[in-house]
Amino acid sequence: MTADKTADRRSTAVDVRIGIVQSIKELEVELGEDVDREIVMGDIEEALQNSEGVLWLTDRKGRRVAVPVAKIAYVEVGAPVSERRVGFGAP
Repeated sequence: MTADKTADRRSTAVDVRIGIVQSIKELEVELGEDVDREIVMGDIEEALQNSEGVLWLTDRKGRRVAVPVAKIAYVEVGAPVSERRVGFGAP
C-alpha cells in the first residue's frame, strides 16, 4: 500500500458503537481523525480478552470513556453517522 492510501485511510474519523448488556441503548464514541481503525480494533480485541478488564476509548474532543468488559454485548467499528448514507444515496 502506498503512503497516500495509508494517509487517506487514517484521515477519516472512526465511530465505535458499543452495545451494553441488558440495555436497549448503545454507547457511541466518535474517535479523532488521526486514529487508525486497525489499531483501534486491535486495542478493543486486546481489552475483550480479560473479562474483568475495562475498555478505554478517547473521543475526538479528548474525553476518556470507560466500559467494563463484562457489560459489553457487542462492538461495532465503522464510519461516523454523518458519513453513513441511507436510501438512494447509498452506494
